[in-house]
Amino acid sequence: MPDLPPFEEPPRVLSIQSHVAYGHVGNDAAMLPLQMLGIEPVAVHTVQFSNHTGYGEFKGQVFTAAHVQDVLDGLRARGVLERCTAVLSGYLGDAGVGEAIVSAVQEVRGARPRALYLCDPVMGDVGRGLFVRPGIPEFLRRRALSQASVITPNHYEFELLHGGGPLATVDATIAAARSLLGQMHDAASALIVITSLRTDDLPQDQLATLAVNADSAWMMQTPFVDLQPLPNGMGDVFSAVLLGRLIRGEAVPDALSSAVSTLYALVSRTRPGQRDLPLVACREQLTHPGQRFAARLWQVG
Repeated sequence: MPDLPPFEEPPRVLSIQSHVAYGHVGNDAAMLPLQMLGIEPVAVHTVQFSNHTGYGEFKGQVFTAAHVQDVLDGLRARGVLERCTAVLSGYLGDAGVGEAIVSAVQEVRGARPRALYLCDPVMGDVGRGLFVRPGIPEFLRRRALSQASVITPNHYEFELLHGGGPLATVDATIAAARSLLGQMHDAASALIVITSLRTDDLPQDQLATLAVNADSAWMMQTPFVDLQPLPNGMGDVFSAVLLGRLIRGEAVPDALSSAVSTLYALVSRTRPGQRDLPLVACREQLTHPGQRFAARLWQVG
């Protein structure tokens, strides 16, 4: 048998999210993008449903915090947590599951102090309002934010996290983001990415994404794709691609460009009425999006 080159383990991401047998949300939206970027997802499911709620009726179970902790205990026994380079979380069934995630993040950082934790603080959206259980917004503000390296709220969720009322301009949004950075893990390198930003000083025929860290702010705008209904799982794919690109060493504006361009490519290839992004059919867009949108530096004032 010929000698094989030494095996190099890929980076691992502990992804604690929902699971559906049919459709692409939660872990079922995040795993393929991570794998296509050469990253090994370690998926812990918070629910197991037949399909996501966008299809209407569904069957399955919401897992308890004890169940999630039991799975994490099994990974711990195999030494998996200490070999993870990042943690990813999205929709939380209840605040108890959130505490299990925070505990896992702290354990991963015990072995790798610079491990990233990307928290997508799913709470609601414009038009739908708040759609999570009581206690989750408070948990995200008080507990998850302090552990997160990166957060990816939409405009509605960012205003909830900030708690300062409606934000009418980009400059006001940047100032609000800077005030939140100080509450995050390692504020000097923390990153806030606000998706679906709609302020009065932005064109309404564009979809804006704003990224803010301690030193800079970047804006990206893509054409608005008018799909009714919008496919589910867009935020889950966006967060997975962004985290994957950051793990791979891309600078913030490049990682942001990759994530926004990938999501635009998938949304623009979604057929009207389709409830899921065409992840498998258009998987090449996860690594090489057909159209690149650049992140431009935003000058405040």
